[in-house]
Amino acid sequence: MVALEEAVMEIIVNAGQSRSLCFEALREARLGNFTEANNLLREADGYSRQAHQMQTKLIEQDAGEGRQPMTLIMVHAQDHLMTSLLARELSEEIIHLYQR
Repeated sequence: MVALEEAVMEIIVNAGQSRSLCFEALREARLGNFTEANNLLREADGYSRQAHQMQTKLIEQDAGEGRQPMTLIMVHAQDHLMTSLLARELSEEIIHLYQR
């Protein structure tokens, strides 16, 4: 069983790193460095995957029965994950526009 505090921190850290890499990719694309931008997006994907895997573990532990307490820090972690996923999708679209 995953400790809630450790799981939440893992989601926050990995989602935050993913989001940061997405914005770094945008900066590289703005400079015309599209290979580096795509490399950064792939790196962001790895961090996002780790955050999502931890979220999945928490969901499995909960099994829809409310066994996991819903705390402010848990909501914060979910917010980080969703924001990073949105940043990833938008970054890819914006990079395609820069390439045009």
